[in-house]
Amino acid sequence: MNLNMKNNWFTIDQIDQDSYIISEYRHWEETHCYLLNGSKRSLLIDTGLGIENIYDVVQTLTDKPVIVVATHIHWDHIGGHKYFPDFYAHSAELDWLSGRFPLSIETVREMVVDRCDLPDGYDVNSYELFQGMPSRVLADHDVIDIGGRKLEALHTPGHSPGHLCFWEPERGYLFTGDLVYKDILFAYYPSTDPEAYLASLEKVSALPVKRVFPGHHSLDIQPEILGRMRDAFRQLKSDCKLCHGSGTFRYGDWGVWL
Repeated sequence: MNLNMKNNWFTIDQIDQDSYIISEYRHWEETHCYLLNGSKRSLLIDTGLGIENIYDVVQTLTDKPVIVVATHIHWDHIGGHKYFPDFYAHSAELDWLSGRFPLSIETVREMVVDRCDLPDGYDVNSYELFQGMPSRVLADHDVIDIGGRKLEALHTPGHSPGHLCFWEPERGYLFTGDLVYKDILFAYYPSTDPEAYLASLEKVSALPVKRVFPGHHSLDIQPEILGRMRDAFRQLKSDCKLCHGSGTFRYGDWGVWL
């Protein structure tokens, strides 16, 4: 199923009978959020840029109470958190939710309008970084039970210090946020950690993953990419290039900027 929603801003794709992808293709980052419906609650993984109201879309796909989790506290993944009071985040990035995000609002607004087909009448000067305190602070291997479905939060730093992937063992689903996607991975910011990135790739590549669901870009992504990325990072470390400032390295359908 593919439905255009809300002035064509959101696109919805269905994974299975109770799992959906909500995408923002009109921005160059093509952010993906994921709605998973359980028997008692629904879980929304990331909320996108916050340019349009993702809550309105979610309400067409579930009648359950909604919990929101953040793969990480970057503006393009938490923009819609303002519509959901019940949200979870990792402890390592709580400072970013209380005024200490490492980029200025002016810089973020520039990224919002960069290569973006904004909705008619949208004023980027109204864009603000989401701030707030989570209802639950997640740690590595914490389990979220939404009724008939359980997801494990995996602490996977590298792209950001509190980055989380979400693993659903029963279905073999891995939601990778910005740790894994096709295109250029960002690991050059001061808040990134290339060595931790490798450790996180080692962690997720050891899982019996059946389907990978990335935070950005192509949804045509197979579990084998986890091992390819891990091996490339291993080689960069062996070559003493797994460090900030070493450059951009391309491997066909993906690459990394260090």
